[in-house]
Amino acid sequence: MKIAIEGCMHGDLDNVYKTIQHHEQIHNTKVDLLLCCGDFQAVRNEKDMDSLSVPIKYREMKSFWKYYSGQEVAPVPTIFIGGNHEASNYLWELYYGGWAATNIYFLGYAGVVKFGNLRIGGLSGIYKGRDYRSVGHYERPPYNQSTIKSVYHVREYDVHKLMQLEEPLDIFLSHDWPVGITDYGDARTLIQQKPFFQEEIEAKTLGSKPAAQLLEKLKPRYWFSAHLHCKFAAAVQHGNDGSVTKFLALDKCGPGKKFLQIIDIESEPGPFEVLYDEEWLAITREFNSVFPLTQRPASFSSAAMDIQESREWVRKKLEERQFKPFEMVKTVPAYNPSQRIFDPIPEIPQNPQTVSLLELLGLPYLLDSSPVTGERTAIPASPVGTDAMCIAEFQTYSEEIPIDDIDEIEDIPEVEGDNIPH
Repeated sequence: MKIAIEGCMHGDLDNVYKTIQHHEQIHNTKVDLLLCCGDFQAVRNEKDMDSLSVPIKYREMKSFWKYYSGQEVAPVPTIFIGGNHEASNYLWELYYGGWAATNIYFLGYAGVVKFGNLRIGGLSGIYKGRDYRSVGHYERPPYNQSTIKSVYHVREYDVHKLMQLEEPLDIFLSHDWPVGITDYGDARTLIQQKPFFQEEIEAKTLGSKPAAQLLEKLKPRYWFSAHLHCKFAAAVQHGNDGSVTKFLALDKCGPGKKFLQIIDIESEPGPFEVLYDEEWLAITREFNSVFPLTQRPASFSSAAMDIQESREWVRKKLEERQFKPFEMVKTVPAYNPSQRIFDPIPEIPQNPQTVSLLELLGLPYLLDSSPVTGERTAIPASPVGTDAMCIAEFQTYSEEIPIDDIDEIEDIPEVEGDNIPH
């Protein structure tokens, strides 16, 4: 399977897809999947920009709205996580994951899916110690100057759910890097490129502590990140079991940036499509009863822990729909360049994908619950790799595709070291 990995999208879907198509044409090949490591900016219309955490002067519609409206369709199946510059109101609608547009799948605040026979997990947002354990998901649109930022801060609840995974993961996505990852790559060259990283690297504060815990526990074959707007490769040896995680961080989409990498991963023949993951949905079902929706943190002591029984229940439900996610449904009007005014819409529309998934799992819909600072109301209980690619291949043999000129995609030069191993 040929997979393209992209760093920070920043709404530049058109340019990323054109770059991939250019690569396909000059190399007579086909990319099977695009993975994006955050700052995707799934902005559907002007109102979404009120929930986009960027300075006002940088608020632009960019190109996602065309894919949301159906004017364009992603030419490559795309899976993405959230970063720290997102239209958080839309991602909250899809907290559990779902289609943000046709052929473009959001993994959720935390999530796992299957694509072909590969298992792909991810964690959205960035780590801020002050919010990680101390609060739940209390933010709701319309956001203020504080909550528009805290809404994308990683919470212990989502990491705790991911820590319950037992089956192997092939790929994991995070926006910020696992703290300490620089110990396993060429930190000297990184510091030469980004001198202001040195102090944080030496203090072991560059990156996310929860991501490092997940890396140690899950040991995926590959881990991809973005956020710091530079390329960095590493190889993490896990204890005595011989397993290795190949880490790669990439830049944002832009002229001359190292924002895209294409690799080959051995896999069974298709069909290549996004499918629900049984173990993950069983974990979601078990822990939804302690979903923290206020400024109080989660308490895991009351969560049910019979994951195996839940898996059997979930499996029967998923088999009925062949494990396929529910279809994409638009919940707000898409941007119209010729008509800048549209009817008022609810701040938190219930996304039919989310409603259908929760009904499938026998869970209540909670995302429009109002945030409060007191004790929360009790939630009803639910009814009963084989390839040998090394770090050097990330640095040399995989396809590194910088854009020389965003406005002249056709002028992208071929890159030396293009012999991607098969």
